[in-house]
Amino acid sequence: MKIISPFKNSVILLLSVLLLSGCASTYYNAMEKVGIPKRDILVDRVEDARDAQQESKEEFKSALDKFSQVLSFNGGDLEDKYNDLNDKYESSEEAAEEVSDRINAIEDVAEALFSEWKEELKQYSNATLRRSSEKKLRNTKGQYKKLISSMKKAESKMKPVLAAFKDQVLFLKHNLNAKAISSLQPELSKIEGNVARLIKEMEKSISEADKFIQSMNAG
Repeated sequence: MKIISPFKNSVILLLSVLLLSGCASTYYNAMEKVGIPKRDILVDRVEDARDAQQESKEEFKSALDKFSQVLSFNGGDLEDKYNDLNDKYESSEEAAEEVSDRINAIEDVAEALFSEWKEELKQYSNATLRRSSEKKLRNTKGQYKKLISSMKKAESKMKPVLAAFKDQVLFLKHNLNAKAISSLQPELSKIEGNVARLIKEMEKSISEADKFIQSMNAG
């Protein structure tokens, strides 16, 4: 197992501050100087995005379960049920934002990696090695495009689900009575369908992330 020294941890923390300040190129160059190339950063960010999608998937499932419970209301404090549903909606929204942030981070480092890789092809004097590296670049870019397309497709499925949950939360906020809750019943099957499609796309995306990570670690 690789052990990172306290000094290197401090350096990485400092470099992370540079990244948050918008100095992406400076961050990547400095990371390489402490032995962490763009390739490794890309793999780490894909892992983070995969984990964020997994967490987001669970948040959306939990929010759907809570909405179903609210619609099955048969007594109790309606305001408490509304507050629980609102909490689940906000958690789902935060999880979705985290996924989007992680995807953006992947795109940023991937662009830097592929641009650098393409420029470095010009530095080869050995034509055979250059062709081999060029082929590997094409294959990696192909795998990456498949991955990011899957992630973005899953990301796009979150928006209609969040919008539907928000509608229910807003409606219940000003209509805390059994009749109003009953009127939302027809919306349940629509939301269930949207969540099912979202989860399906997320699971595909998570699978693509695992394949990409495996291929990068193998190469």
